[in-house]
Amino acid sequence: MTIVSSVLMLGGSLVAVLAGIGILRFSTPYARFHAAGKASPVAFVITAIGAALVADEGAGILIFAAIAMVLTLPVGVHLLFRAAYRTTNNQHLIVDELDATMYES
Repeated sequence: MTIVSSVLMLGGSLVAVLAGIGILRFSTPYARFHAAGKASPVAFVITAIGAALVADEGAGILIFAAIAMVLTLPVGVHLLFRAAYRTTNNQHLIVDELDATMYES
């Protein structure tokens, strides 16, 4: 294992740990989804690049998985945001652009 791959894998692990701490510390579901949705693909991509530098045969699969995660995760997080918005109390929001009654005159 090279030093570069070790540093990349440890860096990706650190980003994943920070995302986990963010999920535990944030109070609203929106902030929790944001921490998980932004940091997870970044952590995976960094770790996958580090692992691909070491792997002989599985490097293509790691890169393919990283691309698939980066392309599909934003849609999944958006759907979770919408589900959380529709099922929770949103009184803490200062500006609620999805509230239909806000634009009625």
